[in-house]
Amino acid sequence: MHIHKNILIPGAAGKPIALDIFYTDPKTAKPVVIYAHGFNGFKDWGNADIIAGQFAAAEYVFVKFNFSHNGTTPQHPEEFTDLEAFGNNNYTKQLFDIKAVVDWVCNAYNIHIKAIDTNSICLIGHSMGGGISILHAAKDNRIKKLITWAAISECKTPWTNWSKEKIQEWKRTGVEYYLNGRTKQNMPLYYQLHQDYLHNAALLNIEIAMHSLTIPALICHGTLDTAVPIEKAHDLHNWQPSSKIFTVESDHVFGRMHPWKSDALPQAMQAVVDETIGFMAV
Repeated sequence: MHIHKNILIPGAAGKPIALDIFYTDPKTAKPVVIYAHGFNGFKDWGNADIIAGQFAAAEYVFVKFNFSHNGTTPQHPEEFTDLEAFGNNNYTKQLFDIKAVVDWVCNAYNIHIKAIDTNSICLIGHSMGGGISILHAAKDNRIKKLITWAAISECKTPWTNWSKEKIQEWKRTGVEYYLNGRTKQNMPLYYQLHQDYLHNAALLNIEIAMHSLTIPALICHGTLDTAVPIEKAHDLHNWQPSSKIFTVESDHVFGRMHPWKSDALPQAMQAVVDETIGFMAV
């Protein structure tokens, strides 16, 4: 298997995107899967390499990447060492990044291009990355299939349930802090994130994007998800009734954690991977 890690391409606002690519035969063009991570996530979170390896073994090219402003750096791709970038992250920057990755995949000068079938590209997004994948897939005809894992249904992470008073305080001070439960870091969220949402409401409307989809879509979600409740998956499905919905009795990350010590996936995540690969093969 060919595995190339931490390839750097230009991302939003001059920040680099680090990406990985996994595939088998380098001379045979194969369908491509591009995976977008979620809020507080990164491309190497948990058992992402195991997942990538399973897709590659099933004869797909698997590409995963770090959003340019997710708080990691090329030197520290698994640590939130650039909190200033994290605070300046927003949804339009993520849309810029995911397009940059698709462009890289399709670039005729890409050294991996012989392994890539540019006419068969699928987006997979987890949580916030699922929302970004929906938005991008709805407007990029290079994307032929869409799969979401525990996706958000509106671009309001992480302030979905904040009170009006807290949002007003956010505006007044210019920053709120989000506690990363795993690292115990107070992650800054600059008010520009909310401003970006307000100024780009139509662009960031996931409901409209789902209604406009004309490609096959699979919605995977855990019934025990407390971060993005299962009702959000049903919303996505109702907005695009031609989509397929798949549920497992599990949490927001399908039983995973970081770091991951086993060579096997948890049962729920394996079920989602199997369902995803089966959906892509049809």
